[in-house]
Amino acid sequence: MAERIAKIGAWLAAPLGRLRRAITASGPARQARTALGDLRARAHRRAAPALGAARHWYDKRDPREKLLLRLLGAALGAIFLWNFLYLPIAGLGGDLGGRIAARRHELTRVRDLMGVYGRLKTDLAATEKRTVPSKDFSLFSVVEQALTKSVGREKISSITPSERTLPGGFHQHVVDLKLSGLSLAQVVNALYSVQTLPTPVTVSTFHIRPTAPGARAYDVDMTCAALGRER
Repeated sequence: MAERIAKIGAWLAAPLGRLRRAITASGPARQARTALGDLRARAHRRAAPALGAARHWYDKRDPREKLLLRLLGAALGAIFLWNFLYLPIAGLGGDLGGRIAARRHELTRVRDLMGVYGRLKTDLAATEKRTVPSKDFSLFSVVEQALTKSVGREKISSITPSERTLPGGFHQHVVDLKLSGLSLAQVVNALYSVQTLPTPVTVSTFHIRPTAPGARAYDVDMTCAALGRER
C-alpha cells in the first residue's frame, strides 16, 4: 500500500508543480500568496507555544517510544492518503467506466429500437398498399360475383359478411362461405378466382371435405378477408 501511495504522490507532483507555477505567475496570485504568507505567519505564531510543548514532550520520550510514535504517524498519514486521495480517484475511474458502459448499452438499445421502427414502418406501408379503396367497399359483392363466374351461383350454399374494427383506424371486411358439390377443378377455380381479384382479398381459412365417403364431389368452408381504412 505504501508503494502505491508513493506512486500516486509522484504522479501528482509534476502536474501540481506546473499548476502552482502557472498560478503564481499572475499579479492577483502574488497578492493572494502574500496574504496567505501573512496568514501562515500569524497561525505559526499562535501555534508556536503548542508546537514547542509538543516537541519538548517528544524529546523526553525514549527511543522506543519515539519509534512507535513515528510508526503511528506514518500509519495515520497512509490512512489519510488512502481514504481522502486514492479512494476518491479510484472511485472516479470506476464511476466513469460504469457510465460509459451504461451509455453504450443505451446506444445499442436505441439502435435496436430504430431497427424495429424501420421494420414496422415498412410493414405498415406495405399493409396500407393492400387496403381496399373506400369505406363503402362490399367484400360480399366482390366475392359473390367472382365465385358465380368461376363455379356458379348454385354451388354457394351460404355467404355471411361481417366487419371487425382493428387498431390504427383499420377495419377488416370478412366473408364466411360454404360451397357444396364442387369437383377438384372447381375447387381450384374458386381459389384462383378469389386470389386473382384486382382488390386485395385474402383467403384466411380454407377447409375441404368429401360430400360423402368415396364421393368425388367436395364441400368447402372458407373465409375471405380484406383490410380497409378510413380515408
